[in-house]
Amino acid sequence: MNSRNQSFIIYILLFIAIIAMVFFTVNQQSSQVVEIPINKLATDIREGKVKSIIEDESRLEITYKNNDIRTSTKDPSTPLIAQLVELGVTPEDLSSEQISVEIKLPSPLLGVFSILSYILPFIILIGLFWFIFRQAQGSNNAAMSFGKSKARMFTGDHPTVTFDDVAGVEEAKEELEEVVEFLREPQKFIALGARIPKGVLLVGAPGTGKTLMAKAVSGEAGVPFFSISGSEFVEMFVGVGASRVRDLFEQAKRHSPALIFVDEIDAVGRHRGAGLGGSHDEREQTLNQLLVEMDGFDTDTNVIIIAATNRPDILDPALLRPGRFDRRVTLDRPDIKGREEILEVHVKGKPVSPDVDLSDIARSTPGFVGADIENLVNEAAILAARRNKRVIEHSEFMEAIERVIAGPERKSRLINENEKKIIAYHEAGHAVVINALPEADTVQKISIISRGEAGGYTIAFPEEDRMLKSRGQILSDMITLLGGRAAEEIVFNDITSGASNDLERVTKLARTMVMRLGMSEELGPMVYGKKEELVFLGREISEQRDYSEHIAEKIDTAIHSLVQESYQKAKDILNRYRKELDEVAEKLLVVESLTAAEFFEIFPTPVEKTGGIPQKIV
Repeated sequence: MNSRNQSFIIYILLFIAIIAMVFFTVNQQSSQVVEIPINKLATDIREGKVKSIIEDESRLEITYKNNDIRTSTKDPSTPLIAQLVELGVTPEDLSSEQISVEIKLPSPLLGVFSILSYILPFIILIGLFWFIFRQAQGSNNAAMSFGKSKARMFTGDHPTVTFDDVAGVEEAKEELEEVVEFLREPQKFIALGARIPKGVLLVGAPGTGKTLMAKAVSGEAGVPFFSISGSEFVEMFVGVGASRVRDLFEQAKRHSPALIFVDEIDAVGRHRGAGLGGSHDEREQTLNQLLVEMDGFDTDTNVIIIAATNRPDILDPALLRPGRFDRRVTLDRPDIKGREEILEVHVKGKPVSPDVDLSDIARSTPGFVGADIENLVNEAAILAARRNKRVIEHSEFMEAIERVIAGPERKSRLINENEKKIIAYHEAGHAVVINALPEADTVQKISIISRGEAGGYTIAFPEEDRMLKSRGQILSDMITLLGGRAAEEIVFNDITSGASNDLERVTKLARTMVMRLGMSEELGPMVYGKKEELVFLGREISEQRDYSEHIAEKIDTAIHSLVQESYQKAKDILNRYRKELDEVAEKLLVVESLTAAEFFEIFPTPVEKTGGIPQKIV
């Protein structure tokens, strides 16, 4: 019996209990009327005090001429008149002129209520015992199913997502389309000696569409599709996860050919022997069972497993070998063409103004992944609704880009004139340095309106997407980041805490150049230090030093030199273009925000730009 039927029975029992309580209350109220013996009634009749008598079986309701009401009881085996005559009442006393006597016929429901008043408590007690028993039985069933798989099965009959809804990852779609085609027409591949791939690992940064791609496979496959998260295998009891893995694959085999999707497989597939508890903890038992099911002794099944992770580096090597995960499909951050295709998918069905240029929006969102673009379109729609517009215009999209990058405007923040001037020169310093450097990006917008935690911001976009970054471009980034601090020192002969995030990013870039990218002339093309991860904490917290104290001193010197040289170059640029710096800052104090066109009117590009680095806010 399901929970709905149980609730229905409980409501019936409660309803009966309420009726019984009402019945008992009425009886109790009626019993509060004063009761007199029948001989007292006979005396009152002889004295002419009684107005009427109502006989209800053995109960008598007496109404006196002064409107008092009394009750009495007669012998049920003898008629009322006969009993009164025996007690000395004459027929003249009982004449219709003196007294009214009414005899009620017995009600058929009275007997039922009388019986219920006795057996109802037992019925309620039995019902409660039965409900408790059913609950205990359900708990036992839950305990028995503790090791059962929690995977959800989809048949694909009514797909909500297909490959048409996935854009910007064409190579990944082709790889997975082959898997779907194999499930639909296995003979086409078997005839050429090709074997079915056991597993496909989807790898990519968060938000690139790994789970969306799996949903598309579910919609396209037309075969049973089992979806489960890696964390749903793991429990505090050893052996439960392994049992769930066995049950999952048994279900898939019964419905083969079938697909299994494991989201965030790194929750269960981490490298064995790296955690606490030796080799017998719950997670490793679960991983061992997963390895056996994917490529153990009994593998003659048409079950394909698709897994997603953004941490392939921490997965166990046995899980990644051919025969288990035969293919690794990488979902990269989309390029400008891919971002435009993703925008077309997300604006479908939305009232977008005809003057909106999706290619321009795609060009303005370098580094955005699919989730960012979906959020951008949603923010633009919210802004249009807030402004009572019927269509989403280009201005809403550009405003949404800033909201996604830096957060909503904080117009309520009160800034005094002195701080406002410092912020204006800080942001103008960034913009002037960006425009003066050959390898820097192109300034798109400058604002001293607070967003998120930033007092102001300067947005610069590259002319084109690039995968590689040269040493000159990284140095250009560092000089750009230090432009704000340099402007503060030059103009005010003082520095503030406003450049704290800039300094942190500059130091990180310099350390990466020296220790990870081999871009230090003194230390040469070498990597220094090996990063280690403590698995039980789930993050990188330590670094193994594989270099001497002498090298450590050289590393510190090289990092310091890079930062100092970048800072000096930023100051040199601002001193050279001091007039433009003052004009940009003064304009910002008046209008608070400058577009690219307004900025270039004040400071035309002095050098030919050589292109792009990934998007940044400085």
